[in-house]
Order: sequence, then C-alpha cells, then structure tokens
Amino acid sequence: MEDCIIIGGGPAGLTAAIYLARYHLDIRLFDCGTSRAALIPCTHNHAGYPDGIAGTELVERMRRQAEKYGARREEKRVEKLERDEEGFRVHAQGQVFRARSVLLATGVFNLHPPGMDDALHDEALRRGALRYCPVCDGYEVTDKRVGVIGTRQHGTAETLFIRTFTRDLTLIAPDAEHDLDAECITSLDEAGVARVDGPCGRYRLEGDRLAVETARGWMSFDSVYPALGSHIRSELAVALGARANEDGRLEVSDHLETSVRNLFAAGDVVEGLDQISNAMGQAGVAATRIRNRLAEERAVWR
Repeated sequence: MEDCIIIGGGPAGLTAAIYLARYHLDIRLFDCGTSRAALIPCTHNHAGYPDGIAGTELVERMRRQAEKYGARREEKRVEKLERDEEGFRVHAQGQVFRARSVLLATGVFNLHPPGMDDALHDEALRRGALRYCPVCDGYEVTDKRVGVIGTRQHGTAETLFIRTFTRDLTLIAPDAEHDLDAECITSLDEAGVARVDGPCGRYRLEGDRLAVETARGWMSFDSVYPALGSHIRSELAVALGARANEDGRLEVSDHLETSVRNLFAAGDVVEGLDQISNAMGQAGVAATRIRNRLAEERAVWR
C-alpha cells in the first residue's frame, strides 16, 4: 500500500510528488501524458526564468527532480477510484493499486476551435498564432491584431481582458451568429471591439498568422484565442462522491481536501486561477496536509 497515489503528471502533480518524496513517504504518480503545461511553447511569466522556458522542459525538469527523491512515475491512465477500509483502490489499465491517500491533479482540457484538425492546431500553437491563456501570454500580443472565438458572457469577458493589451480586437462567433445580451454589447462597444458572425470551421496558417473563415470571409490575425470553455477532468472524484460546482471544479478545504476524507486535489481541477504558479502552491499545501494527516493516523517516524 502506498502512502499516496498522485493522479496527474503536470506541475501540480509533480510538485506534490517532490514534496511527498522528500517527506520520505511511499508514493506513486500516474501520468497519462496530457498535461496542458507540456503544450506551452514558452512560458514567460513563470518566476525564475527571465528568458522563458518551454512547457516540455519545465515538466521534464520537475520529473527528474521528483525521481531524484524516489517518486515512482508510471505512464498509465487511471480509470476508477474506490474506497476501502484502509484507504483507496486505484484502477489503472487493468491493474489495481492501493493507497492511504490520493491527490488528484488531473487539470482541465481546453475546448478547441470548431473544425480545426490536430496537426494545424499544434503547429499554430507552436508558432504563437493560437493561444489559450491571456493571463499567461497577453503581454506577447501587446498592440497586435487579435481574434477571439467565442460569444455570450464568457467570450465577452475574455475579450475585455485582452483589451488591456491591444485595441485591435475582433470577437468571432463560433456558430452562425453571436448570442450577446445588451450588457455584453454595450461593454464591447465601449471598448471598441469589432464583432463578426461565424460559423468558424476553416482555418489556415499564413506565415506566423492564423486566418479564420467568418461570415465576412477570411480574416487573418497575429494570434487567436478560443474562448469556448474547458472540460474539467474531475470525474474520478465526483464518481467517488466528492462535491463539485456546476462547472465540475472540485470543492476543497483550505488544505485542498475534497469532501471525501483523504482525497485531495490541486491545480486547475480546483476552483481558482489556471496558472502553473497557483497549481504548484496548492500542491505544496496539499502534500503537507497529506503528510500531517498520515502522521495523525499512523506513526511515520523513521
């Protein structure tokens, strides 16, 4: 039986692995290889890297650090969690593992632009023509031509956030026409944001720019932000009875414990700011609480 099984191999899961391994606990980390951090071409707002660092390199450095202290990482997808008298049973690709505690760091999955194939998506992302996080990289689109694919309150809010970086903004409806209430329209008009109807469905790269087909024809942008929402990967915890909000974000205590005892969560799967720094901070808090909880429940003296 492990002291803790971590599900998710992004910044939150790996930070927790580093902490727990350095607490001399027996841990195992399952990583199915879909961390959003690995998709970041270069992050410039992560403290300590003034010239930026690629998401893949950051994740690899964290893996090496966790393994240095004895964390065991396996490339497996976890399919089911169960409770038993001593803790949890974790089902992963035909095998069952047992743990006294579980930390869920499964993150979220951004909804992609409608009709965009994977190859074009990944290349546009690599070139900076497609972006998902204006908190992370809004600085990089300062005074550039930017398109936002979205509508309603969510699309409006993301567009107005980006407006602090550039005035050349166009909100593009993903479907046939925009669905905007009077308040959204007024806010967009006051900010000088252009609006065009869709549907979106065809795209092409023009050098380092991304062109989008709209009701007005093809429009080319330095960067395009999809504002289509995310899928919160909280199903494992919810199926076990953990409480979540209407969007699927897990509800946790100040120490990142879900409503299921000894089931913890950290990172984007938790309500909060979708940022690497935030995920790492939550993981440190959760890992320390796990260590202290296990100390309360059994002796951990060496």
